[in-house]
Amino acid sequence: MQKLLLAVDRLSTWIGQLFAWAIVLLTGLISWEVFSRYALDRPHGWALDVQIMLYGILFMMAGAYTLSKNGHVRGDVLYGFFRPRTQASLDLTLYIIFFLPGVFAMTYAGWVYFGESLAIRETTFNADPIPIYPFKFFIPVAGGFLLLQGLVEIARCVICIRQGYWPSREQDVEEVDVEKLKAMVHADPHAELAAPPAERGGGPL
Repeated sequence: MQKLLLAVDRLSTWIGQLFAWAIVLLTGLISWEVFSRYALDRPHGWALDVQIMLYGILFMMAGAYTLSKNGHVRGDVLYGFFRPRTQASLDLTLYIIFFLPGVFAMTYAGWVYFGESLAIRETTFNADPIPIYPFKFFIPVAGGFLLLQGLVEIARCVICIRQGYWPSREQDVEEVDVEKLKAMVHADPHAELAAPPAERGGGPL
């Protein structure tokens, strides 16, 4: 069971890392459009629409990744004091009441939304129209991955309630915590101040 949970974690991680490259495309597109508009005097009517769509794709496809890393916002001030079983019970209740209905509705409605857009070959309303339906396809796709990762998190809640501690999850890069880094290398932040002047690199005055 644990192997299956970690496999879904790895899938969500891979998807998140893949679509994180959208920020590179977005940065390049914005930079080129600024240069083209102000240096070449050749603005593009489709640029703003593509920027918005790329940002939307980046945001949506990061949902399952963030959930797999337990990175969504919660009331940690109280939650952190609860025992693992209490945390799991609370999470399980919220997943069933709010998460599953909401994400399922988003996935289903997103698929209908995409189908209607595809049927009429929907485009943007500007001087340089571009198709919208390929971008709308990412709504049900993102919802599907988020729903899959949510089922994994529900399974983790059930396991935690049974065994009393949280099962492991796939890890990824994290923001550097200086204090943890010091503890890992056993660094003494006051060692330099405690050393004699000659060792600190300073000579006699």
